[in-house]
Amino acid sequence: MTIDYDVQVFPRVSLQCGRELHDCTLAFKTYGELNARRDNAILFPTWFAGNHTHNEWLIGPDKALNPSRYFIVCPNLLGNGLSASPSNTTGRFPPVTICDNVRLQHQLLTQRLGIERLQLAVGTSMGAIQTFHWGALYPEMVARIAPICGAARCARHTSVFIEGVRAALTADAGFEDGWFHAHPERGLRAMARVYAGWGFSQAFFRAELDRTALGFSSLEEHIVRFWEEAFRSQDANNLLTMLWTWQNADISANDVFNGDYAAALATISAKAVVMPSQTDLYFPPEDSALEVQHMPNATLQVIPSVWGHFAGGLGVNPADVTFIDARLRELLSLD
Repeated sequence: MTIDYDVQVFPRVSLQCGRELHDCTLAFKTYGELNARRDNAILFPTWFAGNHTHNEWLIGPDKALNPSRYFIVCPNLLGNGLSASPSNTTGRFPPVTICDNVRLQHQLLTQRLGIERLQLAVGTSMGAIQTFHWGALYPEMVARIAPICGAARCARHTSVFIEGVRAALTADAGFEDGWFHAHPERGLRAMARVYAGWGFSQAFFRAELDRTALGFSSLEEHIVRFWEEAFRSQDANNLLTMLWTWQNADISANDVFNGDYAAALATISAKAVVMPSQTDLYFPPEDSALEVQHMPNATLQVIPSVWGHFAGGLGVNPADVTFIDARLRELLSLD
């Protein structure tokens, strides 16, 4: 598949870990046109193991994210294989944080695209984590945020889940000295099977939606064709980079908030609609409710779905898409 996108090169990027990335690339795709006032921009960052094409289920002339009305910018996460990543960078790739990503995106918007105000920052999963960071780090620039099936930091339970995914991947014999030197087919398949128990909910499987809605003849076919095929072609070092980024995500882990999580949430002055899935196994609505308590202009809108985390991913369930799109329309209509 041909992926059409643009690239911004940053000669030298200082990271939170103290290292630098030289000739750092940030891949991005835009939809629509920036108006003369430069005030119709929406930011829509990508999620774990995805790229900008995986955001397109929420973009279209019949959607709230209408490119005939808005200029939608989809920056790709560092480590995803399109932006600077282990797979396209010489030497060992440094650990990068969500804060690193968001600060780089800020440079893209302000220096390359000339955008000083965002109508909305929206994202799902790791994209939602970036959305929270945008609201906290650049409150004067963001009018609205809509984190979908995500969180402002990696919860302790989610960290345990990530450890299981990482352990399955790195158990492959090709993992040596903290790095993969060859494509770990066995490790990627094992990782996919661990992930398969988390993406959809118990209620999803109880209703046998893997069979009736997704069309798989058995659980084994669902695991192989949905999960293994999603990860088998991925670069394993890229995945490790993104897992580290996810596991260390925290809007307060920076020199602005110095670990004060409540203060970071309270700084988000943007009008916010936080949309967890009712049955998400690693971004549960209880965590979102705690976040909203600290945010001055936020409301909680729980997606009434049995599709687990995938209520906010890829648009696989039409009812979930309708719910999310309606909430985005409402949010964008607020002055």
